[in-house]
Amino acid sequence: MSETPVFQRVMLKLSGEALMGSQPFGIDEEVVFRIAGEIKSVHELEIELAIVIGGGNIIRGVSASKRGIDRVTGDHMGMLATVINGLALQDALEKVGVTTRVQTAIEIRDVAEPFIRRRAVRHLEKGRVVIFAAGTGNPYFTTDSAAALRANELRCDALLKATNVDGVYSADPKLDDDAELLPTVSYRQVLAQDLRVMDATAISLCRENDIPIIVFKLLEANNVRRVVCGEPVGSWVGDPAHERPVAGDR
Repeated sequence: MSETPVFQRVMLKLSGEALMGSQPFGIDEEVVFRIAGEIKSVHELEIELAIVIGGGNIIRGVSASKRGIDRVTGDHMGMLATVINGLALQDALEKVGVTTRVQTAIEIRDVAEPFIRRRAVRHLEKGRVVIFAAGTGNPYFTTDSAAALRANELRCDALLKATNVDGVYSADPKLDDDAELLPTVSYRQVLAQDLRVMDATAISLCRENDIPIIVFKLLEANNVRRVVCGEPVGSWVGDPAHERPVAGDR
């Protein structure tokens, strides 16, 4: 495994479901510590690492609205769920020796800093991992869109989308046995074929500023580190004119 990163500053998007483990909902502390260990391994490469975390292990605004809760109220509940997850991840990271800051898009000053771009950049420059919670702070926007927005604001080199599958497929591999893993995909192809990598807003934001998206399986040992070091893990979503950087490029 390469030990030289090909990126200097990255955004890692974690779903709330990643924290559940085998539970039907909530937070599995063992899984959170496992994820913290993976993040620590990347942090030791001395790159700047930001994280956006979802809240689907607790509540989703869309799902709540289907059960009768007002959509805006449901989305605000989802934002609060991401704060809970952010604090859980911060606790695990600091217990393994990684200094972190949690910043929220809605103000909850007693538990986290409000999002201030320049302060977030300063934290990254000082070697702190910054966890962004509460999405964009607005209803109707997903945490995928929040990750793309923050990646653009912080001028990240790449957005790493950690999932429970090993990349982007031509169809849902759970439903279609003929689905093929696509190692390289263009932004246009993702949108035209509705490949469900991230929502259209997130893809468009990354496309506009040429931020590549790497989709890979999270809970496979050392995968985050391998991605950061340029190994061909998962799927690369980007401009076809720009090749995926590989180990040794920096």
